[in-house]
Amino acid sequence: MAKRERVVRMSVEQPLWRALTGYRVLTMIYAVLLAVFGKDHLGRQPFERPWVAFAYLAFLAVWTLATLPKVRSAASCTKRFLGADLVVALTGIMLTPIADVHSQTFDGPTLPSIWTAGAVLAFAIKGGWRWAAFASTFVAAANIIQRGEPSRDTFHNVLLVWVASIAIGYVVEVARASERTLARALEIEAATRERERLARDIHDSVLQVLAMVQRRGTAIGGEAAELGRLAGEQEVALRTLVSSGLVPPTRVSEDAAEGAVVRTVEVDEESPGEEAPCDLRTLLAPHAGSRTSFAEPGAPVLLPAPAARELAAAVSAALDNVRVHAGEAAQAWILVEDEPGEVIVTVRDDGPGIPEGRLAQAEGEGRMGVALSIRGRLRDIGGTAEVISVPGQGTEVELKVPKAQISRGKAGSAR
Repeated sequence: MAKRERVVRMSVEQPLWRALTGYRVLTMIYAVLLAVFGKDHLGRQPFERPWVAFAYLAFLAVWTLATLPKVRSAASCTKRFLGADLVVALTGIMLTPIADVHSQTFDGPTLPSIWTAGAVLAFAIKGGWRWAAFASTFVAAANIIQRGEPSRDTFHNVLLVWVASIAIGYVVEVARASERTLARALEIEAATRERERLARDIHDSVLQVLAMVQRRGTAIGGEAAELGRLAGEQEVALRTLVSSGLVPPTRVSEDAAEGAVVRTVEVDEESPGEEAPCDLRTLLAPHAGSRTSFAEPGAPVLLPAPAARELAAAVSAALDNVRVHAGEAAQAWILVEDEPGEVIVTVRDDGPGIPEGRLAQAEGEGRMGVALSIRGRLRDIGGTAEVISVPGQGTEVELKVPKAQISRGKAGSAR
């Protein structure tokens, strides 16, 4: 039995929640030990009303241990818990001058001490830097009110909590954006691998069967030959689809709204506004068949939708001329070249060719197929069409569309 690859994904922010859990426990213990063994500036017990301090610290210890499951993940850390946790921290700060009347005269730690930073960091990890700034502002206001007036140490402590929490919140947003980008890349890689597997299976089964039907039908003749011809057309069409892997037109955009610049690929839907660039290959691929070979680049050939449609219509007109003038049995080739400055599409056939002066004579007789259907379309989008034909050696129609000309025409129409 074949082994299936198992992929285990871990959230990049999960270690932060684990670190926050440890931080809350350690800082709670530190606050309790500081109250029990700490001394004031004169070496005395720091609290005039120790029952206030120890009642709050007992509640803080119970609250910290009871809420450990709440800080294990973003899902369990709810907004209601964050609000209550911040209230616990702010209450401890405001109770400090009640427990120690000298706390406003001499700089010293508040009742929750550095445990308060844990409440702010929970906001940062849960909601990013904006939530961190919100919680830090309340903590800063409470510290200033508790001191009576801002001192240098108070200002430094407030600034440290503010900057650290906002920085951590920003890093969390960047990590989340990077995780989403990585997840999308893994999805695309998995889809690509699945497509390659399906292509191999199709090549090993369906395409080979169609090719065999074509050969046997041609050899038998009669009605079987017609069946073989249809099988050959379907083989070419299916092979083209499998080899090209054409996808709907896409648009590349950048989003910096969530704390990081993330490049995304979005599928454009039809809208009444400006049309998205179109992959020329999707318009030309249906022409492939048993009598028409289609060669294309491996990457999308993106053109403005109107220009791509006009170019595809010119190619269709050229193929119509092949069927009319070279016969149904003529072989045709379509070659698409995506050059840095222009897109070139060549349509060639193995028919008898066009006698010299025949095109000018046709235009004089009012038959404007080449003049209007091909050259006229290319002229409208800023391109050129050149017909090269040697009697007895087939005809070649070369269609060129400069990319810069398309961009200028698009900008001009927008104005």
